[in-house]
Order: sequence, then C-alpha cells, then structure tokens
Amino acid sequence: MSQSLLAKPQMRGLLGKRLRVHIVGAFVFSLSVVALYKYGVAEPRKRAYANYYKNYDVVKEFEAMREAGVFQGARPKGE
Repeated sequence: MSQSLLAKPQMRGLLGKRLRVHIVGAFVFSLSVVALYKYGVAEPRKRAYANYYKNYDVVKEFEAMREAGVFQGARPKGE
C-alpha cells in the first residue's frame, strides 16, 4: 500500500508573506473608503454649503432674529 505524502508546510517567511498580502489589502481598502467618503459625503456637503451661502442674506436673517426677540440688546424696529 502506498501512502501519499503530504507536502511540508512552509515554516520560514510565512508571517512575512501573509503580512505583505494583508497590508496591500488594507491599503487598497482604506483608499477605497477615503474615496467613497470624499465623493459620497464631503463633496455633496461642500456643494450644499456653497448653494446655501450663495443666496444667504445676513441683514435679512438678522432682522428676522431681531423681530423674534433673539437678541437682548437689539429691540424690534417699532419700539
């Protein structure tokens, strides 16, 4: 009866070989997460802020807050 011999396991350099594979995978994964965040969250947020402040009127907003009584030192125009 002939037995099939198992191949010897690799003992030297196994950790280094596995680490190289995992470091490359982690680097690629982190770059993809960064790209997804930049184009999925940061860029739309920047556009939303730019659109908001394009039409923002500071004086109108101040007058609305003053009329609502938000400020203690500024009275509404009629008083």
